Amino acid sequence: MRQHELGPRAGSKRSRKRVGRGVGSGHGTYSCRGCKGQNARSGGGVNPRFEGGQTPLVKRLPSKRGFTNIFKTDYALVNLRRLAIFEEGVEVTPQKLLDVGLVPSLKKPIKILGDGEIQRPLVVRADKFTQTAKQKIEASGGRAEEI
Repeated sequence: MRQHELGPRAGSKRSRKRVGRGVGSGHGTYSCRGCKGQNARSGGGVNPRFEGGQTPLVKRLPSKRGFTNIFKTDYALVNLRRLAIFEEGVEVTPQKLLDVGLVPSLKKPIKILGDGEIQRPLVVRADKFTQTAKQKIEASGGRAEEI
């Protein structure tokens, strides 16, 4: 057997359908496109998401609306009432919050929220404070320092 004698298996290759070459060809007149309509036109057709005019799936599902902000800062949140475990005058740092288990890790910045009361003066160091948290810490005689 030589290279010029090689060929594809019988029936594996098929000549392309030649359309629009007269009525006698069997593919004349409408050229296999049916009769009129959007898909019969050149450049016609609909995009894959089109559902025939009914409300599309993406609009029917409320969870699929909107977007996710990729620039959002995700904070480790600590409420003010949880700081009651610290002694008076202690400097509360992110490392101390991690040691007592108030934050899961130091990978996220820490934000102190103003929920609850604080009676002891503490020096609290965190990445962010809410206004009420800052006011309550300073009202008890402590300091809120952003790092």
